[in-house]
Amino acid sequence: MRKRRNHDAGFKARVALEAVKGERTVSELAAEYGVHPTMIHQWKKSLLDGAADIFERGGKKPATEVDEETVRSLHAKIGELAVANDLYERDSVNSAYSIARPWDHGQHAGLVWAG
Repeated sequence: MRKRRNHDAGFKARVALEAVKGERTVSELAAEYGVHPTMIHQWKKSLLDGAADIFERGGKKPATEVDEETVRSLHAKIGELAVANDLYERDSVNSAYSIARPWDHGQHAGLVWAG
C-alpha cells in the first residue's frame, strides 16, 4: 500500500482541466499522473462546481460580519470554563479520596483512601 500523497492546488487544477477537455480518458490521465481515477472525477466536479465563483462580482466573497456582543459573551464563557477547569484540576490533585474502582472491595462504598 502506498503512502497518502497531498497534491497541491495547481496539480489538481491541471489534471481536472485535462479531464474537462476530454481529449483523453480519465483512466489514461490516472495512469499518466499516478492518481486514482476517482480522485480525477472529484477534482473535475470541484472545478466545474466552483467555476461560476471566478466570475462573481468583486472576485472574493465578502467576509461575514462578527457581532461584537457575541464575541464578548463567548470570551466571558471561555474565562468561566478556564477557571472551572483550573479549580477541578486543583481539587482532583489535592483530594485525599478517589473514586473506587470496580476491582477495589473496601468497606467504604465508592470511596478509597488515596493518601
